[in-house]
Amino acid sequence: MTLSDTALIPAGTGDTTAAPGPGAGTGAGTGTKQGRGGQRLYALDGLRLLAALSVLFFHYLSRGGEASDAWGQPSREILPSVTPFTDYGWLGVEFFFLISGFVICMSAWGRGLGQFFRSRITRLYPAYWAAIVLLSVATAVFPVLAHRPDVHRVLLNLTMLHEPLGTPAVSGVFWSLWVELRFYLLFALVVWRGVTYRSTVAFCCLWTVGTVITHAANDRLLNNLLVPTYSAYFIAGIGFYLIHRFGSHAMAWGIVGVSWLIAQETVLAETERFSKIIHADLSGGVASAVVTACFVVMAGVALGWFRHLNWRRLTFAGTLTYPLYLVHESLGHLMIYGLHDHLSPATTVAATTVAMLVLAWLLHVLAEKPLARRLKRTLERPLPSSGIGRRANAQPPS
Repeated sequence: MTLSDTALIPAGTGDTTAAPGPGAGTGAGTGTKQGRGGQRLYALDGLRLLAALSVLFFHYLSRGGEASDAWGQPSREILPSVTPFTDYGWLGVEFFFLISGFVICMSAWGRGLGQFFRSRITRLYPAYWAAIVLLSVATAVFPVLAHRPDVHRVLLNLTMLHEPLGTPAVSGVFWSLWVELRFYLLFALVVWRGVTYRSTVAFCCLWTVGTVITHAANDRLLNNLLVPTYSAYFIAGIGFYLIHRFGSHAMAWGIVGVSWLIAQETVLAETERFSKIIHADLSGGVASAVVTACFVVMAGVALGWFRHLNWRRLTFAGTLTYPLYLVHESLGHLMIYGLHDHLSPATTVAATTVAMLVLAWLLHVLAEKPLARRLKRTLERPLPSSGIGRRANAQPPS
């Protein structure tokens, strides 16, 4: 082993194989099952729900479009005292990506490529399919805020490949799933080679360099492949997991630090974009501060600041997050449309939020869990043999 090899590995990690470690074995549920020492990282479950709620309130009280149509007036005028906070709720998606980098690295440790893809498919698609069916039916029955989606559009949405093919999404929030899918495909290269400290660090460094080159070249192919607007969050999440698993080390902290610097740059451009979307003068300084706070919180998770936060109800919060994210926008706006003439704005928002949480739980219990079990059993079945080998070795007929 050369000096350059050992420089990548913290002392005492023994990172010579991709054997399962304490971060392996994460199920297809919340994706936050175990951390160092086999302890469940309950804090991540709570943080994911917090991120989802921040996006929810942004869509209900700050975002125009469907939100304004639902209220019958500009949504930012409904509760103006809270809009200085909800205006930055879109940053919850960036926080999702930061957590995702941590969780995916943790859940992929010690897994093969087949296990990795099976776990991601059973995690992403069951709730997503159920949400598309529910949203399509709701839009068909109550076409007041959106047009009825045609069959081709719905079917293509089921694949989660509608965005690169230029087909409109059934719900606006689905755009982030294509970002997640590209991260999974990129990280699959690490899983294919074997997830070790060295391979993970090399992946982070190469992706960071690719991100910088993409920004400089402004190449469409690289931009679609390397996701430069959000890559820093995934990379930082991976760096935080390396710190959590192996302890503080200059290389892992360097990955996090460079990713934070890149995120500070990309979030400024995103702030300008969202200023135009919601017709408000958003502050790049505030957005940068929020992103920095997200990094600090994840540093706390990595360093074990929240290890005593073992409220088991946070696990329940984690199960609600994904279904809530999928259905809150379209169905929430539909509910606001029906309630706002009869209730006060604050009561309407509160009732809609509670209803979406209950719906998320029902979606998880009645659709996501049973579908995930069936899909998992299907994917774990051995592939049928072609029989070519048997025919080649068979004795010729007498």
